Amino acid sequence: MALLEVSGLTRSFYGVHALNGADLKVEPRRITGLIGPNGAGKTTLFNCISGVVPPDSGTVRFDGRDITGWRPDRVAAAGLVRTFQIARGFPRLSVYENLLLYGDRQLGEAVGAALLRSAMVRQREEELIERAHAVARRLNLARVLNDPASSLSGGQKKLLEIGRVLMASPKLIMLDEPVAGVNPSLTREIAEHLRGLVADGLTILLIEHHMDTIAQLCHHVVVLAEGRNLAEGSFAELAHNAAVQEAYMGRRRWAS
Repeated sequence: MALLEVSGLTRSFYGVHALNGADLKVEPRRITGLIGPNGAGKTTLFNCISGVVPPDSGTVRFDGRDITGWRPDRVAAAGLVRTFQIARGFPRLSVYENLLLYGDRQLGEAVGAALLRSAMVRQREEELIERAHAVARRLNLARVLNDPASSLSGGQKKLLEIGRVLMASPKLIMLDEPVAGVNPSLTREIAEHLRGLVADGLTILLIEHHMDTIAQLCHHVVVLAEGRNLAEGSFAELAHNAAVQEAYMGRRRWAS
């Protein structure tokens, strides 16, 4: 049974169809890739799934529930958490503070709870502190834990994005170009982290233009073109699909 299932999703902006009946299934404990040419509707699909933009029609089901049109915070609380193409952390806060900010079930956020600081609130704060340190160690961010997010390299900012979603206790992570602009060494490191997360039981859906990363990581790949499904299957199958070669990368590069 699919953990995430999208059926017939449509979305238009000023009369232009960004999504035109897109379908998607993401099986649990796998890495599913979402690829396609610029303007194919990939980020719009992410936005509709995560609640950033409501779809015009179609359905989104996650973990057995219809979450179509839910607010982003409600979608995230259900266990479906995303990153963005451009890192959206708070640049003046430290890595540690950015991680803590995204911890789930922040009991001390209410005014009364913050003032009274009950045992339950203190216990939850200690749990989130422990998790932030564990996430930083896992992603090799421990040495920059107290550095401002603005001082991180591009690759480290991508790792911090992954760390922030991990703080939200997700079941499925949607990653929007997790290795874009990252040097080859950190690209390999990020790929290893993603494999490790899936081995630990998480599910990943990612958009990526780096075809080597898609080929190495993804169990299943879906190709979008003009807001609808063009093809899907393993990367090897798609690499020999004439329609995909023509619409996405051009025949010469896919065949090489």
